[in-house]
Amino acid sequence: MKTTSQYIKRFGFPNETGSGYLVTIDLPYPMRIAWDVEKSVKKISCHKDIAEPLKAIFNDLLGFYGYERLKELGIDLYGGCFNFRQKRGGVCYSVHAWGLAIDLDPARNKLKETAITARFARPEYKPMIDIFYKHGFVSLGREKNYDWMHFAWEKF
Repeated sequence: MKTTSQYIKRFGFPNETGSGYLVTIDLPYPMRIAWDVEKSVKKISCHKDIAEPLKAIFNDLLGFYGYERLKELGIDLYGGCFNFRQKRGGVCYSVHAWGLAIDLDPARNKLKETAITARFARPEYKPMIDIFYKHGFVSLGREKNYDWMHFAWEKF
């Protein structure tokens, strides 16, 4: 797993607005806002370097699961991508500060959950996680057995 120092070396210091590195991408299907499931988004902001990989991931997910199954599994529950902040409980920048990570279905894959309780640790989500890896992302759940919602781009 990459360190904050490696992210800073490659991308520079993040900024509050994402100026200079954020782009907006169109999603191939609507994603429900995790904290208000009656609302959805059809576009999200992310780092320019992951725009194409993220679009490929969402297209692959849609192709593998189909939209109704994505919804049924909660893979369409968007928990955020760009968020200028430090890691929870830490002093280093979060990968979200660059818009280089995405969180999905945070309510059922909480920060401190392990493979025992996290939804994304179940077998039906293995293809989803494999798709993220195929496009240069890692799962903190798979790598560290916590924060199963979090997928960070590390292909640099």
